[in-house]
Amino acid sequence: MELPTNQAAKQALSIFEEFKNFAFKGNVIDLAVGVIIGGAFGKIVSSMVDNVIMPLVSVVMPGDGSYKDWAFVIAEKKIPYGAFLGDIMSFLILATALFIFIVKFLGWIMKSKAAEAAEAAAPPTPTKDQELLTEIRDLLKHRES
Repeated sequence: MELPTNQAAKQALSIFEEFKNFAFKGNVIDLAVGVIIGGAFGKIVSSMVDNVIMPLVSVVMPGDGSYKDWAFVIAEKKIPYGAFLGDIMSFLILATALFIFIVKFLGWIMKSKAAEAAEAAAPPTPTKDQELLTEIRDLLKHRES
């Protein structure tokens, strides 16, 4: 007769094995790499917006100083909108890049894989002999009924 503690230890080890199989599968590691690269890409986009795009916009727009100093003054209250515009630009660039990568690039890959799967799932066309045997079978079934 086994002790309950041995059963608990076996169950704990099986849970650990399941977790290890899950955590070290390619999908989880790919996700982690994607998150890290996505964070780095976000920093690059923020830098591009802060240091290139918005300064160029501030050259075109009238006003003094940096775009981060742009603000409305209503009833002696300052409402800064320049930084908000910079964040909107960062979002639009990042969303565009993600759209191009996910929808256009990965969508293309998914469509080609779906087409391959459809080809693999399609039954092969029957040969002439198979067609004749099918007709004979159907005629015999019809004769019996």
